[in-house]
Amino acid sequence: MPRLGYALGFLACAALLAFAYYLQYYEGQDPCPLCILQRVAFLALAVIFLVAAVHGPGRIGALVYSGLLITAASTGTALAARHVWLQNLPRSQVPECGPGLEYLVKRLPLTEALEKIFTGSGECAEVGWTFLGLSIAGWSLLWFLLFGAFAMYLALAAMRRTSR
Repeated sequence: MPRLGYALGFLACAALLAFAYYLQYYEGQDPCPLCILQRVAFLALAVIFLVAAVHGPGRIGALVYSGLLITAASTGTALAARHVWLQNLPRSQVPECGPGLEYLVKRLPLTEALEKIFTGSGECAEVGWTFLGLSIAGWSLLWFLLFGAFAMYLALAAMRRTSR
């Protein structure tokens, strides 16, 4: 049963990443720096879910994987929450557009580049696609919260399963 849960988590992450690339390459929705970092968080979740599914861990392993999943989901949640906040700022408070992610990473020390990325820019405040009233960042926030809760569920299930 736990392998199935981890496999489902992997498939959900893979589907979300595939949809992000569909929006980028077929719908022309170019990702901003915060979008790219959220993709990295989804990729981290996918890798952890996949490794856990292949491994089929016992109690201790399930707790370790859940800790890693919760860390990745929490990081993604923070990124998506910041993104949603930027998207809901009044126009007069939106930061100016800055250089792209590739330029920031190549030209600045990593700490400075990350600071500028987390601050966000005008392009991160744009909402180009919505579904049921939520932007891509809003949906990402929801999914990161769900993945974090699912990781906790998997950990609790592993503890109950092995304590019997």
